[in-house]
Amino acid sequence: MKRRTFLKFGSASAAAALTGTAGLIMWQPRAHAATINKEIWITEGTIAQPDGVNVYFRGFSGSSNNLDVPGQVLMMAAGDTYNLTIHNTLNTSHNLVINELGVNRSVPARSTRSVSISASNPGTYVYYDSTGGMNNRLVGLHGAMVVFPNGANTTVENGRDMPKHDFVWVFHDIDPAWNDAIRRGNNPPNRYVPRYFTINGLSGRPPGSPGNGDPTVDAMHDKRTALHGHLGDRTMVRCINTGRAKHAVHCHANHMEWISTNGQQRDDVWLKDIIPLDANNGTMEFIFPFEPVPDAWPPMTNSTLAQATAEGRKTAYPMHLHDEMTQTAGGGLYMFGAMTDIFFEAN
Repeated sequence: MKRRTFLKFGSASAAAALTGTAGLIMWQPRAHAATINKEIWITEGTIAQPDGVNVYFRGFSGSSNNLDVPGQVLMMAAGDTYNLTIHNTLNTSHNLVINELGVNRSVPARSTRSVSISASNPGTYVYYDSTGGMNNRLVGLHGAMVVFPNGANTTVENGRDMPKHDFVWVFHDIDPAWNDAIRRGNNPPNRYVPRYFTINGLSGRPPGSPGNGDPTVDAMHDKRTALHGHLGDRTMVRCINTGRAKHAVHCHANHMEWISTNGQQRDDVWLKDIIPLDANNGTMEFIFPFEPVPDAWPPMTNSTLAQATAEGRKTAYPMHLHDEMTQTAGGGLYMFGAMTDIFFEAN
């Protein structure tokens, strides 16, 4: 259907991420522009992967003691002034770039710099470190900026509800040899061979495996990442791909309402079960409608969902990528890759 009869793009405007990192974000609509002040720190360290290997990363973090990969979600409304202070704790120079917003701020080693960001177009943007080409972005210096409409309505033009929830999914692929070369100050290998694939910095942990159900490591149970909704809870999902592998995002249960790709709003909103996501800072937005699953038995209603809950059963469907390598870790470990779950809950 034509976009103008379907959706007035945007949701509301933003308060703060639940944990400060990628995932479920919250924002209250307002009709006036504001000045937002935020600090982030460029830090480094190691993060254990599903096979137990510790991999070196750098990140745009919420404090000097954290390592956040991906970085903090930055949120503003169109017309706001976003004053960002960047503290570089490392012995190497870095920068913060948002191509579409004309942002490029260098931060010398062991120093602090500030930048003011403004935006007139709502959307989902990637911020990243462009020093060394793609080197530092791939080592973890990347994150999402979401620009909401200022004073957005809560309903679409034809009377349907606007999305009730808003999520950011940052996909990444990791070559530990590449990361280690950057750590040592060397040129990276000629070949980039990703061995780990993450969503919001986490991987899936299938039932029976170490870490299954632990939201600090399991993307299928991390409430910043896994979608949770009641019937009718239309949910906006903003996808970013900071890695080098192109993906195909596939949701079970419902078809997705494909809203945009790489910042270009779609005139025709297609219903798709697979949507492409470009590599190297590609973006894509869709709405997951949380409609009754067509082939569910018994038919999905609030009553059957409540019955399942009473019996201790979860009604969940997977989201995974249709490029098989992304479902692995360490060259094997199937179902330890970039995947999460979609939970239908009773009212």
